[in-house]
This record gives sequence, C-alpha cells and structure tokens, in this order.
Amino acid sequence: MTMSKQTLGFQTEVKQLLQLMIHSLYSNKEIFLRELISNASDACDKLKFEALNNDALYEGDGSLKIEIGFDKDARTITIRDNGIGMSRDEVVANIGTIARSGTKEFFGKLSGDAQKDANLIGQFGVGFYSAFIVADRVTLTTRRAGESAATRWESEGAGEFTLEEVTKEGRGTEIVLHLKEDENEFLDDWRLKSVIRKYSDHITLPVMMKKGNSYGENGEIIVSDEVETVNKANALWTRAKSDISEDDYKQFYKHVSHDWEEPLAWTHAKVEGRQEYTELLYIPKRAPFDLYDRERRHGVKLFVRRVFIMEDAEKLLPQYLRFVRGVIDSNDLPLNVSREILQHSKDIDTIKAGCVKKVLGVLEDIAENRADDYTAFWQEFGKVMKEGVGEDHGNKERIAALCRFASTHTDDEDQIVSLKDYIGRMKEGQDKIYYVTAETHAGAKNSPHLEIFRKKGIEVLLLSDRVDEWFVSSLTEFDGKTLQSVAKGGLDLGSLEDEAEKKEQEAKAETLKDLIEAVKTSLGDRVKEVRVTHRLTDSPACLVADEHAMSGHLERILKSAGQTIGGSKPILEINPDHVLVGKLRAEQGKDRFDDWSHILFDQALLAEGGTLEDPAGFVKRLNGLMLAMSN
Repeated sequence: MTMSKQTLGFQTEVKQLLQLMIHSLYSNKEIFLRELISNASDACDKLKFEALNNDALYEGDGSLKIEIGFDKDARTITIRDNGIGMSRDEVVANIGTIARSGTKEFFGKLSGDAQKDANLIGQFGVGFYSAFIVADRVTLTTRRAGESAATRWESEGAGEFTLEEVTKEGRGTEIVLHLKEDENEFLDDWRLKSVIRKYSDHITLPVMMKKGNSYGENGEIIVSDEVETVNKANALWTRAKSDISEDDYKQFYKHVSHDWEEPLAWTHAKVEGRQEYTELLYIPKRAPFDLYDRERRHGVKLFVRRVFIMEDAEKLLPQYLRFVRGVIDSNDLPLNVSREILQHSKDIDTIKAGCVKKVLGVLEDIAENRADDYTAFWQEFGKVMKEGVGEDHGNKERIAALCRFASTHTDDEDQIVSLKDYIGRMKEGQDKIYYVTAETHAGAKNSPHLEIFRKKGIEVLLLSDRVDEWFVSSLTEFDGKTLQSVAKGGLDLGSLEDEAEKKEQEAKAETLKDLIEAVKTSLGDRVKEVRVTHRLTDSPACLVADEHAMSGHLERILKSAGQTIGGSKPILEINPDHVLVGKLRAEQGKDRFDDWSHILFDQALLAEGGTLEDPAGFVKRLNGLMLAMSN
C-alpha cells in the first residue's frame, strides 16, 4: 500500500550546499560512491549496537552487507544495505535539514574557490548530497529495523523533495541514483569495482556486486548472477602494520573522519597488558569548522571485539585532543558499555591515558623532525592544544613543550617560538620567562610594558589568543623557570638590572613623592596605587595589575562573556623622565592638574586595549588642554 505523496522544501542551507556540492566537487566525482558506502557501513554498525539490547532488530537476518548494482538500460546505480534504516522523521531530520551548530559559520567561510570549498564541504560531513554530483534524481527507500512502515524520499536536488509511505521487504536503506546524461562511465562493472577497491577496501562489511559477464570458449557472453565480495571486508586496524599500505591508512582515515583531505600523521598500535586494545588514531591536516564548539561531540569510534559501540566516544580522549579521529577497539570492555559507564570506568581511564601518550608522541615526532608540518599543525590546532595545560595536569610539561608563541625575538607574527627556544636564548642571570597578553598581536607587540625589555634585549612572549590567559594561569613555571607577566606586580629584573639604575630610580621616586600623592588623590578610586616606573622608556605612563590580581585583559575577556567581575583597581606607573610627566609636575596645585592626571590615566588604559568608561569626558578634558596650550 502506498500513502499519498507529500512535497516538502529543503532547508535554505541544504539548497546552498547542493549547489556547492555539484559545482565544487565535480572534478572528483567518483567519491560519491565512497560516501554512500561509508554511510551504509555506519547504518550497519548502528544496528549492531542497538541489537545488543534487542536482538529482534535483526529480524532473523544477522548477515550484514552492502550491495551495489547498476542497470545500463535504466541508467541507474543502486546502493543497498540491511542496516538500521530510518523512520520518516529521521529521513526528514537527516536529509531534509542540516541541524548542526556552526552552520552559519560554515557558509561564511566559503570562498568561491572550488578546491578550498571542497575541503570545507568534506569537513562538514554531508556526504549523502554528493550523490547529486552524478545524478539528476535520487530515490531513497528505507525502513527502520523493528518498524513496519517504510519511507520513500525522492528529489532532483533543485530545492524540494517528496515523501511517501511505502512497503519494503527487509529493513535498511536502498538508494537509487538516476544518472545524468554524461555519467555513462559509472555504468560499468570494472569502473565501479575499481572505485570500491580504491576507497572502501577497509570497510569491515562485505561490499557485494555481481561477478559480471564472462566469455565462453566460442566467444559467447556468459551472464552470471553470482555475487562476489569486492573489498577485503576485514577491520583494517586488526591487520598487521606490515600488511597495510600508506594509501590504505589514508583511505581509512577518510572513511572514519569524513574528511576529504589526507591526514597529517597517525599512530597504530596493539596494546597488551592489564588492558588489551588496539588504537588507530589520526591527526588531521585541517581544523573542522566547528572545532571551537566545545558542546559539539568530538572523538573517536569505540569498538569492543570488532563490534561497533558508539561514535564520538569523547571520554576516550580529553577535550584538548578533540580534533583526533580514529578507532579504539577493546578486548576487555563489556559489549553493553554506555556513555555513563565510560565516565566512571578505570579501564577507560587506562585506555585514555595510553592514547594520549601515543598522540603526544606523534606530535613530538612531527615537531622534531617535520618542522614545516608542525607549523601548519599549530596554525590549525594550536589554540585547543593550549587548553590542555589546564585540563591535563599529568601531561602539563609535555603539552607546554609542544606549545608555540609569537615573541619579540622576531617581527613575524606567524613565527612560532617554543618555551625551549626561549630558554635557550635567555640572558645570563635571567630566571624568568616574560610574557605580555593583549587582544591582538599588534596590541601585544606595541605594549608600553615592553619598553625596558627592548632596551635591555630581553625576549618577551607575545600572547594574543583568548586561551592564553587560561594557559598562563595554569602554567606557572616551565623547566624550572617562572612565567612572569610584564604587566603585573612590581618589576624585578634581578641581576639584569645594575645597582646604579636601581639607586637612580629610587632617587627619582623620592623627589616625586608629593606629585605621586597628588595624582592618587586626583584619580581617587580609579587606582589602587600610583608609583614611579622603571618599565617605560618612551611612554609617559602605564597600568599594572597587582601581583595576585586579575589582569586587565582577563577582566575584559570575562566581561565580554557576560560574567560579572568585581574589578580590581589598577596601579598607575608614571615615567619620571617623560616630558608629559614634567608638564604634570608643573601643573601641580593649578586648575588643570586634575585634567592632566585623568588624561594620563585614560591614555594608559587605551594603550593596553582597555575601554574608557567616559569617552565624552576624556574628549572634553583633552580639548580643554589643547585650547589652553594654544592660547
């Protein structure tokens, strides 16, 4: 029985995606078969998992497989699986819409460059739509295991699709591609099998096709109805590494990650001991568009004795390694393992610790032996790696050693400096690693707090990622060297500052005691303290946070995130050698002294990236002083 047909419109984003898919990926159109086979494999894996608690879902047929066929006369290709299938609602949710966070950002990144956009589309993970690269009409018929009603979905990829309830023998999904006029190459037995072997040899299920015609002794065509398994149909990660080619590893990565680029590196190992498991983990070349969405589940696929258990098993790797893709196959976990069990399992903790160790080892190897590749990796994933210093205390030193920063050692913003590099260039007698944080690289590079460091040739790390405040609060020292902000506390350069300089600064502070007290009185509760500085050589003043107070930059980050901040008062440091401080001193006791004091404070606030609470008042004071000076 067939129910009435219903016509629905695609979500706007799906329409955009279909057009991009058809035009951006046409040069690599054979991947449509890889994507559809991969989806079919996932559907079978999901059935295995659900059937662990409900064996009736197999409906008496536990032999899972994928079948591929073609019809030259009808000009169609059919991909069929006996996996979990979909209900009507699941068809609408999975095919008619893109219910993904970050969709807007994804489309915002599209450049119009077909090659670059192809990579983004691959990261977005919408392989089903690749069918429209070669087909001008796609018909999908599916029945969810355990349900009686089936659904037929059909579309020409032009903005709408039809849905109707139909009958279907057997669970699972059948997709029929009605090929475009110029796609005859795929109506060929040898061509389809070569694509399957190229892209899907590692699929753990058999991908079946008819053996194809052969020729008899007299040259007659013998039509065969026998089917054969085209792929190797065994779990790639269970094979010996010596039996797996580099291309096999790369193709398996594309299957497991739905990325269309090759991986940067991978680690494959069988671990034996108290816990026995196999891990095959990959480092991608490119960051997915939603990498910074911490609510989006990332992770690896978990198998137990080759039985698929769950996707995105995020408890198997920490959040800062959420870009890693691959599989972990345990011989010891129970088949009915759940996400709740994963959260409290010592066995999982053991596997997680081992996998983290392997991934960090791969990254260390790239950093040491493939410098250009590591630079590319850091540009893609550096910000999330920095999260690990606060998240993974057991590996804090290893993660910190992998982190890279800009510094005053070079003018190149993209130049990456390791903490080991920094320590190797430290001045004799220097016992601290100095850094400055700011909203932007330019803000850090031009910070007035760097003036004395530039004068003495002391290198300073320039930190402008939002995560950097979290990083430096979690890493107080590295290799025995304390990390020290140049904008917090009283600056003590130790042996890098000679005694004559110290005595000179003390003498200047003594002569300016009255001025400092007057400025503090003028500024009132805007400052905690006013003092003479020896950080500055060119600027008249700067703001400094107390040693144990929150930095002004961190306060601004938290406020922008909507958090209520108590607000510690900054310390104003003035440069006794600057002409404006001399002018301030000359105005002491006069009508304009308060204006001079507030302008000096506001300028220091602006220089460090802060926002004025009263911009109009600042402009009024500045205009008043300019008019007074012009008369």
